[in-house]
Amino acid sequence: MARRKHPGTSDRAHEATRPGAAWLYGNHAVRAALANPRRVCRRLLVTGEAPDEAARRGLAAEWVAREAIDRVLPHGAVHQGIALLAEPLSSGAIEDLIDLPAGAHAVAVMLDQVTDPQNVGSVLRSAAAFGAAGVIVQDRHAPEETGALAKAASGALETVPLIRTVNLSRALGALREAGWWAVGLDQEAAAPLEDFAGHDRVVAVLGAEGAGLRRLVAESCDALAAIRMAAPGRRGAVDSLNVANAAAVALYVLANPRRL
Repeated sequence: MARRKHPGTSDRAHEATRPGAAWLYGNHAVRAALANPRRVCRRLLVTGEAPDEAARRGLAAEWVAREAIDRVLPHGAVHQGIALLAEPLSSGAIEDLIDLPAGAHAVAVMLDQVTDPQNVGSVLRSAAAFGAAGVIVQDRHAPEETGALAKAASGALETVPLIRTVNLSRALGALREAGWWAVGLDQEAAAPLEDFAGHDRVVAVLGAEGAGLRRLVAESCDALAAIRMAAPGRRGAVDSLNVANAAAVALYVLANPRRL
């Protein structure tokens, strides 16, 4: 594909960043966005060859120096010589989970006030790996769709619905009425997470690190469960996982109980 050379494109690129659009960066995130027909892509900056996905959608790449990409991204962003200006995806809806075909096994994740974009992106990546139906967040207490989130998701932002809702407790109530089982993760809970792996539809609810689940969200769950850790006192043992790692373990346990 022909490349347009823009040796002084840094000012233009910075100018193009407008409300609503965001710069995505990194090979996996950019290629996945370009391959997603729902994603509106505006500009593509590259330091080397443009990905084939750009040619297939007719988006001309602009060749620039690495420093030009550095200037349009947050300091220290590892962009691998590629950045894409794109419009945000439309948010999924709780109804998408409620309307899943009857009888199909499904698992989802709910994050209660998890605000770190890299954690949310990592949860999306695990959700894609284990075939989750969606990741639910509270709209006011969750990160926007940024390049950092997309980079951590490694392409999963394009394939796993990120569902934003106003009230998590109400969302859990709607899911429970539709036959979903809600399991809140709490390391103080007596029951192990494996006890709930047999449900046809289950949503794992995780709180922010340190604070954990808020009271009303925890009370809206059907049960609380703990991830079994190494025996206390064992050398090197820890008593908790960060939220992204806990979500990965929960998805492994709940997504396919035949593994256990």
